[in-house]
Order: sequence, then C-alpha cells, then structure tokens
Amino acid sequence: MSLPIAKVKCGACRSDITPPQFTMAFQPIVDVDTGDIYAYEALVRPLGGGSAAQVLSQINDQNRYSFDQACRVKAIELAARLGMEALLSINFLPNAVYQPAACLQKTFEAAERARFPVHHLMFEVTENEPARDVGHLQSIFKEYRRHGMITAIDDFGAGHSGLNMLADFQPDVLKIDMALTRSIHTDPVRTRIAGAVVGLCRSLDISVIAEGVETIEEAVALRALGVHLFQGFLFARPLVEQLPAVPASLLEALQTASEAILLDESAPAPMRYALRGACGTQ
Repeated sequence: MSLPIAKVKCGACRSDITPPQFTMAFQPIVDVDTGDIYAYEALVRPLGGGSAAQVLSQINDQNRYSFDQACRVKAIELAARLGMEALLSINFLPNAVYQPAACLQKTFEAAERARFPVHHLMFEVTENEPARDVGHLQSIFKEYRRHGMITAIDDFGAGHSGLNMLADFQPDVLKIDMALTRSIHTDPVRTRIAGAVVGLCRSLDISVIAEGVETIEEAVALRALGVHLFQGFLFARPLVEQLPAVPASLLEALQTASEAILLDESAPAPMRYALRGACGTQ
C-alpha cells in the first residue's frame, strides 16, 4: 500500500522546459521457471521509429528533469492503456531527481489517473549513469521503497562503480549486463564471474535478471548458475507501444536443451549438477 505524498515544491525542478518528443517500446522480462512475464521494461523511442540514442542525444542539463518526468508519465499511461498486469520497469536518471518526495508527485498523479498500481512500478538506475552524490541516491531508493516500489540496478558489470555501487545500494533487483552474459556458455571466466554475482545476490536476498540473452546456449548456462529471470532478443524484441509475447515454444526449447545437458555425460559436470537444481530434478 502506497503512502500519501506531501505536496513538496522543489526549487531545483524546472518543469517548464519541454523535452524532445518520444514514445515507448516494451520488452518483456520472463520467468523461465513459471513461463510468466515478470515485468516489461519501458524503453524510450523517437516518434516515427529509430533508436533510443536519437532521443537521449537531445537530453542535457536544461531538460533532464522534464524528460525524466515525461518518461515516467508516458510509460505509466501506455502500460495502463495496454492492460499491463506485470511489473512496469522504468529507467530513471538519478541526477534528474532533486528532492525524491517532490519528484515522485507526477509519478503518483499519473498512476492515479491511469489506475495503475504503484506497487507494480520498478525503477532502474543504470550503472552507466554515475550518481554525483551517493547519499542522494540512497535517499531516492529509500523514498521509492517507502511507497512500495521496487528498486533495481541496471547494466551491472558494465559501468562506473561495479561492486562499490552494490555495497552502497542493496536494490531489490540486479540486472547483469550483456557484457557478462554474451557467449557465457563458451567463456569459463565470465561463467565464474556471473556465478559469483548470482551467489552474492542470493546471500543479500536480491533477485537477478540476465540481460541481453540472445541464444538458447546462453540461457541454459545462466539457468545453471541459478538465474531464472531473463531479458533479451532470444525471448522477444522490444515493440513500440505494444506488449510482446514470449513464445511457449521457446520456453519448451529451453527446457529441452537443459534436459539434454543433464543427460549428456560429456557436458561439464558443474553445469549438469547446477541444472538438476534449476530444473527441479535430483
């Protein structure tokens, strides 16, 4: 249950500056153990097609706040219109949040107008966006959690702070960047690093999402490490103003591939052992 937000006026917030026009694409995050959609991430896109970079290249210190606010509102409005029942994951810019309570007002107003549950919101801070003030980012996370929202660190393993960021902020969710997941099934070093991250998160009660997964082999290797939440082109590409479905046939293929490794005596023993646990077998 969310708490009421006091009407706080933030003198640093410049909401009168119009951000560039944009819309949102959505990409699912799937729980391969249940086949359910855990969340959809809202990804900014230019009107008329194109990449996120075309929009983000227009963001500067003058329009950063208004853009961050507009992203939240647009994502919530579209999610409600599309009938989203899973979590809605929204990226936020920590350097665009001045007073957390004040900057959340438009988020709550948009959710109330759209009748979208606030506790279905997940806010991701990217490790590629360095926070200028650690204490400030901690206060943002605290305020989000106070209202029942989920916090996440995005792009873990590819940014500025690495383990230092995890030491300063214990989020509800950590997303392992594609820099670690790419071709992990052929890379023993990445396998060990990712396995250590998953084990660390398990000890801290943090859920792990593997990003950028493109092949069955990558998914099987990550599942063997204990990951069950996945995002990437293997499962679905982002669709503008639509909620992509994850084919049941793909989930069946992943299960079949995992079982094949269980039966393959030439497969690495640690992977076969880990998959027994991941697949619920003995």
